[in-house]
Amino acid sequence: MIAIVPFILAIITLFMKPDSMRSARRVALITGAILHNLGSLSLLFHGDFLSWKPYLHVDDIGLVFLLLMSFIFTMVSFYSLGYFPINRTLDKQEAGGHIYVACMLFFLSAMTLAVSTLHLGVLWIAIEGTTLASAPLIYYRQNKRSLEAAWKYLLICSVGIALALLGVFFIAAGAQEIGIDLFLPQLIEHAKELNPAILRLGFIFILVGFGTKMGLAPLHNWLPDAHSEAPSPISALLSATLLNCALLGIIRFYQICLSAGLDNFAGRLLIVFGMMSLLVAAIFITFQKDYKRLLAYSSIEHMGIIAIAIGIGATFAGLLHVVGHSLAKTLLFLTAGNILTIYKTKNISDISGLLKTSFSTGVLFIAGGFAIAGLPPFLPFLSEYLILAAGINRGHLVLMVFYLLFLSIIFVWISKIIIKIVQGSKRENVTGILPKMMIIPSTILAIIVLMMGLYLPRSIACLIEAAAASIGK
Repeated sequence: MIAIVPFILAIITLFMKPDSMRSARRVALITGAILHNLGSLSLLFHGDFLSWKPYLHVDDIGLVFLLLMSFIFTMVSFYSLGYFPINRTLDKQEAGGHIYVACMLFFLSAMTLAVSTLHLGVLWIAIEGTTLASAPLIYYRQNKRSLEAAWKYLLICSVGIALALLGVFFIAAGAQEIGIDLFLPQLIEHAKELNPAILRLGFIFILVGFGTKMGLAPLHNWLPDAHSEAPSPISALLSATLLNCALLGIIRFYQICLSAGLDNFAGRLLIVFGMMSLLVAAIFITFQKDYKRLLAYSSIEHMGIIAIAIGIGATFAGLLHVVGHSLAKTLLFLTAGNILTIYKTKNISDISGLLKTSFSTGVLFIAGGFAIAGLPPFLPFLSEYLILAAGINRGHLVLMVFYLLFLSIIFVWISKIIIKIVQGSKRENVTGILPKMMIIPSTILAIIVLMMGLYLPRSIACLIEAAAASIGK
């Protein structure tokens, strides 16, 4: 099971406390990332040979999330090799680097378990595990703001996870009535035999609970603080992988509702939360002065877009948007780390002339910003267009009008901020020299987001199509 390797490496790095073992910790991080990638890719060619059925098994949906998570974790790991040594204000915490690397690997292990199980109880445990593993990473800087962000993250997400547990209990009660366990295939097969009232209550608690972790409004309060205060590599993981795990949890229960004939009920709830997320993002993005908080509200926006896509039945477009958002947001948060390294501030008004200061970072920030704002020919534009077309074809005309309105507002403000940051005169006493490891991962991500927007490889399309088909609508 590929979740075991990062878990073992995490335990080993906990004992690598001396500064003399700093290189060994970094080797452990990169080794864990590479081995996880190889294990994930092997599932494409050899099937789920590492599964421990019936509890652990990678299905078509889980495979998409697993491959995406593994690739992003690898990019973030390599970026971290350049990010932390050059940030001297953070390097004073390097004595606790064993905690950083260990929690990164524990985080990867918990997320892997979340996307690799078809048992709803194990799924809940794994998602709770991601909370415990990622909280110390948010507190990495060990100041008042990071402490507040970490506590807010723990408290709000713990309440959400508790509500999700109630949802699992409701589903378990319904399953016990007909004599089946909490394995997803059994629940889908016997969904029509479940008590509809219990199933509705269960899905409501699941949507509210996991929706809190996913960042859906109005349950999103922890997200802007956590993304803003965490180191940029961690912000990338939170936005591009953690939110996806919570999304997958909702999708698992949505599959049961579809099989039970409650697709309209569940779909409407997803649409409502999705539209609220777009509204909140459109309002708060216009007032942001911190570019990392801006990116956090952008994550809320895109989680809303995905919820709407699944709610209207555009599952292929929704899963494609998961891929596009994850890649583009990782690119943006890593580039935001470059900007913070150069300017030593997160205040948008204090930054200008990025292209003149660091041309490569400026180009990457433009690419990531326009991609996440939905500008063609980047991948998020393609998925957003497919969602719009699906909504119109299915008769959701009013919904799509507001969808376009909110996206337009967000596009205008994000574009305005991007132009403000990259243009203008170069600030004095600011150097744009960065390690190659802080440029190469972002460059790879930018190329992928652009090329997949121009041409979606058939192999990737088939993976997403299989995952969308397995959702059942």
